[in-house]
Amino acid sequence: MEAAEALTLLMSPQGRVDPYPTYERLRAHGPVVQALPGLYVVTGYPEVDELLRDPRLGVLDDALRDQVWPNWRQSPAVSSIARSMLRTNPPDHSRMRRLAAGAFTPRRIAGMRDVVRTQAEELLDVLVDSAAGGAPVDILADFAYPLPVGVICALLGVPAADRPLFRRWAGDLTGVLEPEITPEELTVADAGAAELRDYFVELIVARRRAPADDLTTALVQVHDADGERLTGDELLANLVVLLVAGFETTTNLLGNGLVVLLRHPAAAAELRADPALAPTYVEELLRYDSPVQLTTRTSTAPVRCGGLDLPAGSTALLLLGAANRDPRRFADPQRFDPMRDQGHPLSFGAGPHYCLGAGLARLEARLAFPMLLRRLPELALVEPPRHRTRLTLRGYESLLVSLGAPAGVRGAAP
Repeated sequence: MEAAEALTLLMSPQGRVDPYPTYERLRAHGPVVQALPGLYVVTGYPEVDELLRDPRLGVLDDALRDQVWPNWRQSPAVSSIARSMLRTNPPDHSRMRRLAAGAFTPRRIAGMRDVVRTQAEELLDVLVDSAAGGAPVDILADFAYPLPVGVICALLGVPAADRPLFRRWAGDLTGVLEPEITPEELTVADAGAAELRDYFVELIVARRRAPADDLTTALVQVHDADGERLTGDELLANLVVLLVAGFETTTNLLGNGLVVLLRHPAAAAELRADPALAPTYVEELLRYDSPVQLTTRTSTAPVRCGGLDLPAGSTALLLLGAANRDPRRFADPQRFDPMRDQGHPLSFGAGPHYCLGAGLARLEARLAFPMLLRRLPELALVEPPRHRTRLTLRGYESLLVSLGAPAGVRGAAP
């Protein structure tokens, strides 16, 4: 299959639901392949890692965005992403990232262990009660979503009563992160972004009136003290992105990972018996079915990578999910093996845009998986799960499960 044909397949609904066979078709052309004029697809682990760290490559800037999306400033969804640290280059990216980084230091994250554990235990209590009659439950909606959204909302200072609002808004908004989006999908994304921005405008007003010990207050105070350190548009955009990125990726990690564990009962039994294995299990789950499958970069100068020359102005489609299954980096990469000694998946990226919340996502997963398996030893899927037709953020629509007979005690966590 030609590279251009494989890329078309990858962007199709079929390719998005199960991208891994198409990754191998692209990999057959080499770790870097020119699929279209000016577009290079990268499947190799060292090549993706190299390009993510290379200062000659960055995210799409305003000038290039004007060329590919002339009316992007009129789109609430695109402009929200574009003005955040997610889609800016140094020095603006570095400036904004430093302002939020204090909430995600290893020490701050370690201090949230009890908060995460308590929230997970409470959600499991509710889950068990709701399935008391033997009815199946949607563990994605009732656990994998509310746990990370509760944690990020606690960091941002979002009231608990408002948390159910965000799943639809965020799900709609993140459509603009896909490599391709239809006008109809953009309309939906704009509506979600507008509602999220309206919500944060009200929260900003509330925090000016009554400051609190949360990240929203901290960012509002930085903006109010010096608008050059954080403009009004940047304040709003980063609050939106911190919320969305703070739970979308982790929800998918929990959902994707749980399905993998249920399909590998021997591995699940080992983790159930020894929760201290959770860190290695989480790294392998991230590698095996990454919640983030791709990102893009644009070259500002000629770059040579994977035996090819990428001219200035080239776009590189970096397939993180393919890199995580590069046989040059991971032996027998199609096999789920939590005991493999080749860690460091690229699921959270690398370089300047390495995911700010990666440590928090890992903490939540390391606590959640052993608790689920120990508290619900008879947990089982009741129907084949359906993936969302998204490629960038890979996850399920829902996960209907039966709980069986819950264990009599709450699952301990490392």
